[in-house]
Amino acid sequence: MWGAVETRAAKISTAILKKMSRFSRRELLGWAAVPWFSRLLNAQDAPQDSEPTFTTAVNVVNIFATVRDKRGEIVRELTKDDFSILENGRPQTIKYFTRETDLPLTVGLLIDTSMSQDKLLNDERGASFRFLDQVLRERKDQFFIAQFDVGVVMRQELTASRSQLNEALSYVDTQTRSQLMRQGGGTVLYDALVKVSNEVMTGQKNRKAIIVLSDGVDFGSNATLSEGIEAVQMADTIIYSILFADPHAYGAGGGAEAQRGRDAMSRMARETGGAYFEVTKKLNLEQTFDAIQTDLRSQYSLGYTPNPPVKEPQFRKIQVTVKRDDVIVEARNRYYARPL
Repeated sequence: MWGAVETRAAKISTAILKKMSRFSRRELLGWAAVPWFSRLLNAQDAPQDSEPTFTTAVNVVNIFATVRDKRGEIVRELTKDDFSILENGRPQTIKYFTRETDLPLTVGLLIDTSMSQDKLLNDERGASFRFLDQVLRERKDQFFIAQFDVGVVMRQELTASRSQLNEALSYVDTQTRSQLMRQGGGTVLYDALVKVSNEVMTGQKNRKAIIVLSDGVDFGSNATLSEGIEAVQMADTIIYSILFADPHAYGAGGGAEAQRGRDAMSRMARETGGAYFEVTKKLNLEQTFDAIQTDLRSQYSLGYTPNPPVKEPQFRKIQVTVKRDDVIVEARNRYYARPL
């Protein structure tokens, strides 16, 4: 059967090429730039007795999951049979499973430079320098650095250069007095999530994460928190949120604002499958970055083909569980399904 199909295809190809013989050489060169015609020319040069090759596009959903015991320690010895996945409440068959420790990383540092962070920036820069030095593998990983206050500024586009990233970090700073008088204050955290997700993370293929350093209090964004999280989810990216707050930034009556920021930072990490950290006297910023580094190198990668198949763009809910009562799974809770 396949031989007959192959012979018929060869005859059709030959007939097309004969018809093309009436075109000039310049016209043929123009046709050669068209992908299907270029493949046709190459097929004429291939041996006629070669085996036919068929490829099938498969819509695979990839999920990175971190598993912790009740003390918060990472659990590393699980197998595929320990996991189960529900999509919109329907069980899915896990087809691909690995323990990921060496995949390339695409990571963004998103740093709050509003005035509420003014007294904390030196500590943030120092811990970020150390994190980049320990985590970045040049020629394998990529990082970017962005800051946000009244607007969003990309300090360094994606790069594998440690020296470029370190230089960019040195320019991360709060607004000057003249800038405050001219521009006013603001903290467009939600807009920053949308911007870096749409303009940087979308289209990247590696493990993707955004590390947000902020007190979580947004002032002035056009986007809502839900829209910011949705943009991150559509870019298949996770958030590690680090709540680093100046307790005196909002005055004696600022408790409600501080709680709003805490809730926002916790939610963005939870709904994207990342992790939430709060810098305290017991957990300093460097220890927090160490925990993120360990997390990035200790994830499980799970893959499945969605059932039912994707027929239209939509968000689908995901629930990843482990068949043990003594562990907690951190994984995104939905993804944006796109038909092939």
